[in-house]
Formats: sequence, structure tokens, C-alpha cells
Amino acid sequence: MAAEIKFGTDGWRGIIAWDFTFENVRRLAQALADYINENAPVGENGKQPKIFVGYDRRFMSDLFAADIASIFRSNKIDVTLSSCPISTPVAACLSLSKFWMSVMVTASHNPPHYNGIKIKLAGGSASSRVTKEIEEYLDQNSVLFLYGQKAEQKDCSDLYFKYVAAHANTKKLKTFKSKVVIDYMHGAAAGYLEKFLSPKQVIALRADREPTFEGEQPEPVEKNLSVLKKTVTEKKAALGIAFDGDGDRVALIDEKGTYLTPCMIAAVLCNYLVKYKKLKGKIVQTVSMGYLLKRIARKYEMLFEEVGVGFKNVAERMSLDDVAFGVEESGGFAWKGNLPDRDGLTVALAFLGIMAATGKKASQLCADVVQEYGASVYMRRDLPISKPVDKAALSEKLRKKLPKKINGRRIAETLTSDGLKIVFDNDEWLLLRPSGTEPLLRIYAESATKKDTQALLNFGEKILAPYQK
Repeated sequence: MAAEIKFGTDGWRGIIAWDFTFENVRRLAQALADYINENAPVGENGKQPKIFVGYDRRFMSDLFAADIASIFRSNKIDVTLSSCPISTPVAACLSLSKFWMSVMVTASHNPPHYNGIKIKLAGGSASSRVTKEIEEYLDQNSVLFLYGQKAEQKDCSDLYFKYVAAHANTKKLKTFKSKVVIDYMHGAAAGYLEKFLSPKQVIALRADREPTFEGEQPEPVEKNLSVLKKTVTEKKAALGIAFDGDGDRVALIDEKGTYLTPCMIAAVLCNYLVKYKKLKGKIVQTVSMGYLLKRIARKYEMLFEEVGVGFKNVAERMSLDDVAFGVEESGGFAWKGNLPDRDGLTVALAFLGIMAATGKKASQLCADVVQEYGASVYMRRDLPISKPVDKAALSEKLRKKLPKKINGRRIAETLTSDGLKIVFDNDEWLLLRPSGTEPLLRIYAESATKKDTQALLNFGEKILAPYQK
């Protein structure tokens, strides 16, 4: 019996040689080919638009990508295959103009034994509607894989770098002379920052290709960044930057070696863009994000909306509404005038540009936000589970068991659009939800102090105990 292929919060992912196999990748490639042939617009010349296939540095990503491109060719689709590993933002950028769709072989930040496939359309992640339609094409037709149908191979990444350069504050970046440490985590974005800063400024860590990521998970969360923290302080660098495995997510470390939460990075970026660049529109964030952007929206009388976890939900709102700034908790940020998708390089350059423009250190920028909008201590805790749980059923079951107060805080509202989010009177909150990409239960919390945030996490872990591995 064929394995089930389902798209999660950002693409389909599976364990290599278990469910992410050549057979299943080819099944999905045929479904994609059928979807493209049925839905891609036909030009005046009667031809369908071009499709791009890219891949990251993971084990066998290049071989999976080559199979996908060959199946596209067998189905008479004009396809270009990347000639080298690229970051996912490159693939997203190429889908903005040169190609109608980009198919990216990557499992992003997942452990080394995973791989996956992401779909990019119009510069962003394919919506849930599109991925559901693609799933419906699965196994409708036998895989058409003709011998000798090799796709044209080309390095198209220069188009991405030109796009980033055109949208970055390159003048201010030239005035930035301090050292920067970047941890590429052996990922596909290695060497990208050096295209915008002097090589003498950049101290690169884990920039070589290591398909198994030394057995570690290429996720830029605090527990994985101890070497980056230490190097920043030892080298007296102005900033530490870390990209995930496919370069669409980013983490930052200030000059003191302090990890900056996604909530704090988002607040620094958004506050600067709204206050000094007069950015207008709605602020959109996933339910797993914090209260700082909500407070910025209140101050500047901007519309504010929370959507489900996964940047594709943010990107969908950006394509439909006048969105000024969008963010998800796992290090994905976007704003008006840039790609409607996550891009670690763009965020890193923007933060460096703000430091250059204001003459302030990273810690000072964060202190300014705290002074204006209040303190934020944001944390996430992951709990392994032995079998999948139904998100909606779990959320409703947990909601019914809630007391009126948690750790002395009165519950102001509960939201069940994506997991169970408990919001208190003072904007502080707790979120409980199963991961959409890994066998994990995730607990998120934010308050004004580390002690209170940890207490909220402990409460969440306690009520989730029956579902743990």
C-alpha cells in the first residue's frame, strides 16, 4: 500500500527511505505535473510557463530533484533544474517572475534523516487550497518517467541576489564596519552574506557542505547556538546570525551573546519600519507569536490579525490584503516591498541596516522596544509524542478542562483556530498545539518575566502529560 502524502505547515516532509522514498517522490512529481498541465496559464505562443526545481544540501536532495525534473520533462513541461544547492528564498524569488512555479527539495530545519518538498508560487508558499488540489491529483495517473528526459541545469541564484540588493539599504550597509559572525549550520545559504558585506567583516561558522549536519538539527533556536554565542563575544562582533538548513529562517545574537527571540526581532524591525519608513497596512502574525506587535499595532492604530501556524498562512494574507508586516514564530519575517515569504538573508541585512542607520548596538535597539512596549520573555518547549493527535479534538478537550485562572492570571479569551491559545488580561499568553511537521507537542508562552513564562510552560506540560511519549 502506497504511503500517504500530506502537506503540512510548509510542504510535505518525511523520513528518508521510510516514507520519503524515490517511489513516493515520483508519485508526488506526477501529481504536480498533472496539476501544472491542468492549471498553468497558457501564453500567447500557446506554451505553458516554465517551472523551476531546486534543492538544498541535504542527503540525496540533488537526486530527488533530478527525478522530479525528469518527470516534468516526460510530461512535456518546460523545466529548469538548479545546477547547485540553493536556499529556499532563491526558489521563492524565481517563482515571482521568471518561473510560474518553483519546486524545492528540502526539509528546512528538520533532523538530518528527513527530507521534503516545498511549493512556491508568486514569490511565496503555495496556499492550503493549492496543496489540497495537488494532493487530489495523487495516483490519478501512473508515473510517466521516460528514459533520457533530463532537464536543463542552470544556476539562477544571481536573479535572487539582484532582487535582495535592490530592496536592501545598501548605502547604509556600506557604512557598517563591525564584525559579524554567521552560523550557516551547514545549510544551503552558506556564503550568501559575504555577497553584501566585506569578507573581512564576516566570521563564518559551519559553512561547508555536510549532508547529515553532523547529526544535529539545522534549526536556529537558542539551544543550537552556543558556539555562535561564544564566538560573538570572543571576537567582539556586533551581531551573530544563524540560518536554518534551507536559509529561509534566521536567528540573531546581540553583541553581549544574548539570543534575540523572534518576538523581539519582529518588534525591532516592525517598529523601525512603521516609525521611520512610514510603513502602512495590517500587521499579521501566526498565533504562536507574541504581544509586542499587537502593542505596536495599537499605538499606530493599525489593523492586527493572527493566523494559523505556518508562513504560508501569513503569505496568503499578504497576497489578499494590504499587509505591512508579517511574521511567524520560527524565524520567518516579511514586509511590504519584499518577497511575500520568509528570507533569512533579507532579515539579517535589514537588521544590520537598522544598526547602521541608528548607530545603535543590537542590545540598545531591543532596550528601546522594551522601554516603549514592555518586557517580553518568550519561550517554546517541545514534547515528543508516540502517535499523531487530532489538533481540533485535542484543543477542545483541553479547553473544557481549563480552570478560570492559571498561575493567578484570569483568562481573557481562548482561541482554537490552530491549537489552544489562552490569552490573559495583560496580553500574556500560552499556546498548546501539535506540530504540523514533526511528532511533537509544542508549548509556547510569553510574559514579562522568565519566571512567569517558565511557570506557564510548566502548566502546559502538566496538562499535556497524558499525550506524551
